[in-house]
Amino acid sequence: MEPITAVLWDIDGTLLNFLEAEKAAIRACFSRFGLGECTDAMLARYSAVNVGYWKRIERGEIDKRRALTARFEDFFAGEGLDASCAAPFNAEYQVRLGDTVVFNPGARETVTALRGRVRQYAVTNGTRTAQRRKLANSGLDRLLDGVFISEDVGVEKPDPAFFDYVFARIDAPRAETVIIGDSLSSDMPGGRNAGIRCWWYNPAGGAADSRVDRVIADLSLIPALILGA
Repeated sequence: MEPITAVLWDIDGTLLNFLEAEKAAIRACFSRFGLGECTDAMLARYSAVNVGYWKRIERGEIDKRRALTARFEDFFAGEGLDASCAAPFNAEYQVRLGDTVVFNPGARETVTALRGRVRQYAVTNGTRTAQRRKLANSGLDRLLDGVFISEDVGVEKPDPAFFDYVFARIDAPRAETVIIGDSLSSDMPGGRNAGIRCWWYNPAGGAADSRVDRVIADLSLIPALILGA
C-alpha cells in the first residue's frame, strides 16, 4: 500500500469538540436575545434538531442557508419561544461558535507532530463565519497547509464534487491521502467515493464499520500509524 503523504481533517467532532462549542454558543445567544435560561435538556433537544437538519443538508434535501435558520425556528417553536428571532439568532450563533475552542484529546499534539512531515488540510461543512473564526482562535489555521470550507467550495461533503475541488488544488495523489473524520454520513462516504482511505474517529471504540478502513479511538496514535514511528 502507498504511504500516506496527505491528511484531510474534519474539524467539528474530530479535531475540535463541537458539542462544547455548541453549548457555549447557544447559551451566549440565549442571554444576548433575552430568552432566559437554556437548560441541558433544551440543549439536547436542540442538538437533535440540528443533527437532523445537517443530515438533510448532506443528502441534498434542503438548502443550507434555509436549514440554518429553520433549525432554530423548529427548536424555538418546540420550546414555546418566539421563532421570529431565528435568523438574527443564527447569525450571532455563527460568530459565537468560533469563540469557544476545545480540542479533542490528542488533537493539537497530533496535528503539530505531523506538521512538515505530511500535508494536512481541513475539509469542513461548517459555515464560513464559524469555521474561519474557530480555526484562527484554535491556531489550526497556522498548523494546517490549507482549509476547504463547503461554502467556499460550493457543495457539501459527501458530494464527490467537494473532493474533486480539493484534489484540483492540492499536491497529493488520492492513493496517498486519508480522510479522518467522525461522520459516517459525510466524511466516510465522501472519502470512499473519492477513492481515498477513510479513518473513522470514534472515541467510543467498538467494531469497525464496513465503510471505513480503520477505526481511530485515540487521535494520539495517528502519527505512529502514518509515519511508522
